Amino acid sequence: MQSYINKYTLLISCLMALSGITACHSGQKAPDVSHIPMTVNISRFDSALFTIDTNQIQPGLQRLHADYPVFLPLYVTDILNLGAYSDSSAAIHQQLRLFLTTADFRQLEKAVQQQYGDATALKEQLAQCFRYIKYYIPAFHPPKVVTFISGIANYGAITVDSILGIGLDMYMGENFPPYAQIPDYPDYMIHRFAPAYIATNCMQVLQQQLYPPARNSGGLLEIMIEAGKQQYFLDKVLPATPDTIKLGYTKEQLQWCHDNEQMIWQFFVQNNLLYSTDWQQINHFIGDGPSTQGMPEGAPGKIANFVGWQIIKKYMEAHPEVSLQQLMESKNLLDIFKASKYRPK
Repeated sequence: MQSYINKYTLLISCLMALSGITACHSGQKAPDVSHIPMTVNISRFDSALFTIDTNQIQPGLQRLHADYPVFLPLYVTDILNLGAYSDSSAAIHQQLRLFLTTADFRQLEKAVQQQYGDATALKEQLAQCFRYIKYYIPAFHPPKVVTFISGIANYGAITVDSILGIGLDMYMGENFPPYAQIPDYPDYMIHRFAPAYIATNCMQVLQQQLYPPARNSGGLLEIMIEAGKQQYFLDKVLPATPDTIKLGYTKEQLQWCHDNEQMIWQFFVQNNLLYSTDWQQINHFIGDGPSTQGMPEGAPGKIANFVGWQIIKKYMEAHPEVSLQQLMESKNLLDIFKASKYRPK
């Protein structure tokens, strides 16, 4: 979801992140997907946007819209939050001109170009992820990849139709000075504004697009299992990525969860929380944060994700005949829980 980290290439950054957290890797054996053809081309919407002549906004928008007919309206309306898109809107012209001429945003665009001007490593990383998805889900069609700059508005990855958008300004490394100037972003979030998190965030939004959760999510246990399915999906399509990255935890947080798995489960059972439908209560356990409110010290945020992940792993170990696609398509969440026989000791 970060010295300037742009002194390093994306490839080196990712390799350092992976090598430094090997102790937290799930150790799964990955299938050979080298036979699956996959080429990823990245369309640099961010670069194209900043080449618009700010004295000729409307024709610039028209040319950009011709190249990005689906993504440009989404970008203007939802990411920049400038209102309903129209290339003839005077208000849109004025606000976009302000965005493109603001010194801070132009400096941000230059910094992004310096770090991600060569996207070769990112292309190959995404291509490998897409190969794994194709291996497990043969009907999968890889999306078109578009990069953009959100103005550090916390849009790290987004999907629309057949497009995967990546907000590169959200992956400049945790020591990138502009992040510290935004009070809305606490340290635990900024820690994840690093290149190593790009693929994980992209796979999360793709999974959510491919297999959106039911509108009526039920109680906390069902939400846990849905979150566990997503984490298991990440395990399969990102087999070389450390569990810490996929969960967004530090090594210490993940170790605490493993060391206290039985206590965590007992906490939910003894407090009659598993079937709770009180959304305010549920949010304590699924919401992001440095810790989980109401739980013993050391419990990280999104603790429900960890529990759901353990349930799904237990289920899949007991049912090797179930494919990833079948798991993802399954809506019988409570049946999965019963069949998992999850009881940590």
